[in-house]
Amino acid sequence: MNAAASARLFPLTPWITWTGFATVVLSSGLLAQTPAPSARLESSILINNVRIFDGVGDNVRLGNVLIAGRTIKQISASPIAPLANTQVIDGGGRVLMPGLTDAHWHMTMAATRPDDLRQADTGLMYANAVAEARRTLLRGFTTVRDVGGPSFGIKAAIDRGIVPGPRVYPSGALISQTAGHGDFAPGYEPPFTIGGRPSYLESIGAFTIANGVSEVLAATREQLKKGASQIKLAVGGGVASDFDPIESLQYTPDEIRAAVQAANDWGTYVATHVYTTAGVRRALDAGVKSIEHGHLADEATIRLIGEKGAWLSTQPFETGDEPLPPETLAKAKSIFGAWERVLRWARTYDVHVAFGTDLIFSGTGTSRENLMLTRFAKVYSNVEVLKIASSGNCRLFAMSGERNPYKEAKLGVLEEGAWADMLLVDGDPMVDIDLVADPDRNFVVIIKNGDVFKNMLHVAHTAQ
Repeated sequence: MNAAASARLFPLTPWITWTGFATVVLSSGLLAQTPAPSARLESSILINNVRIFDGVGDNVRLGNVLIAGRTIKQISASPIAPLANTQVIDGGGRVLMPGLTDAHWHMTMAATRPDDLRQADTGLMYANAVAEARRTLLRGFTTVRDVGGPSFGIKAAIDRGIVPGPRVYPSGALISQTAGHGDFAPGYEPPFTIGGRPSYLESIGAFTIANGVSEVLAATREQLKKGASQIKLAVGGGVASDFDPIESLQYTPDEIRAAVQAANDWGTYVATHVYTTAGVRRALDAGVKSIEHGHLADEATIRLIGEKGAWLSTQPFETGDEPLPPETLAKAKSIFGAWERVLRWARTYDVHVAFGTDLIFSGTGTSRENLMLTRFAKVYSNVEVLKIASSGNCRLFAMSGERNPYKEAKLGVLEEGAWADMLLVDGDPMVDIDLVADPDRNFVVIIKNGDVFKNMLHVAHTAQ
């Protein structure tokens, strides 16, 4: 790629120094509670001649969109007069849609190998996370819900414009019982509560081991203190974890209720890692509002998720998605392909469904994020898939209430007053959903927070 093409794809001046990076990443988790600076030179962008998919309706409409600062100021079928110093983009009849979202993401684990995560120096982990945040944004994902990991500092850096990346709804450390999905301490080390000490991954905020109601309360409140927008709890076995059978039940009903109560007291909710019928039902009975995975649940239990008004946040895992070691692959085989059956039940019973990927320890494999979204089209129409990945996911994110870090405006929609997060697509994804799978070629403009992060179009000028 030549220098001119590179500038069009990612037109940023040098955006970070290692000193500034270290200051953000190594500072207190309270950074996550600090909003982006309000004082900024307000710019404007006018996108003319586009077919607008607003993330809510079933059809596109011809029109023009004016962005002023960080939000959408005007949408009109009639010509819009540009403001002073407005960047004007001719959409050429292409489809303009909201930015994509991922409801199950791990910023510090997605592009980091397990060995990198366990290093005594966290520098490589955070460098991988910052690089991946940029790649995630350039794949068209303008918002993610981080469901486990030390992402508070990176979120603050993104919000302040220090590094490029998607908006982040952080959960902080995944809360797990001893021998649960978040317990990666060696088997020979005694648990902290009976004379051991916290593992290295606990010390960096990736996981928190808590046993009993009082410890679960403390762990939940700790993440809220650091700026979590929602809480992530592991209540069943997992694939990537070392000790727990995938069918195991984790946390007693009282322990789960304790986390739910603590989250409710702060106006937000609990999301739970769980696959099985018994685990999903225990979580729902305790008041959990977001079921993560659910691949091994039966039809009646999927229906119960809908009856409880909860969400099913699931991931379309297929055989071959991850290069897994033999001991992990044995556990994973039970969930590969199961998503399609579960989603068909969810559609039948009108269950709230969210799209996520849960790509961890993937390195360059995170590029499958877009492809995984297109798999939902096996169950839902193209338009329904796009709604799920835009306004649908954002309805789930908004359940964090006052803990919502972006509550000043709407996300996942193109409407006046909403955040200016959008993609200009070369083609119509409502007709051909596979366009989404090749963002490098087909997402010709990417805008987030009113800033252009990618522009492949040659027809653009500034109105004086």
